[in-house]
This record gives sequence, C-alpha cells and structure tokens, in this order.
Amino acid sequence: PTFILFVNEEALMHFAYQRYLENYFRKTFDFTGTPIRFILREKTKEDK
Repeated sequence: PTFILFVNEEALMHFAYQRYLENYFRKTFDFTGTPIRFILREKTKEDK
C-alpha cells in the first residue's frame, strides 16, 4: 500500500519517524511482509 502524508516541511520528516510509522501501520493493519510506501507532500496554502 501507498500512503500520502501531508507535512509542513518534507525535509523535517526524520527517517526514524518514518520507520516508526511504517512499523506502526504494519502492526496495526497486519501488513506483515508487504512493502509500505510513503509519499510526503508539503502542505500548500490551500491545504491550511
């Protein structure tokens, strides 16, 4: 599965937090052995 994460600044998303989210999603939704992909999108003025 692919998840789109809306963030304030993409550069501030630490790899460790992204790995934490991946492990959390994997455990919560039983994605064992399934590749998880995150797409980071910065919020625009319209999104705020």
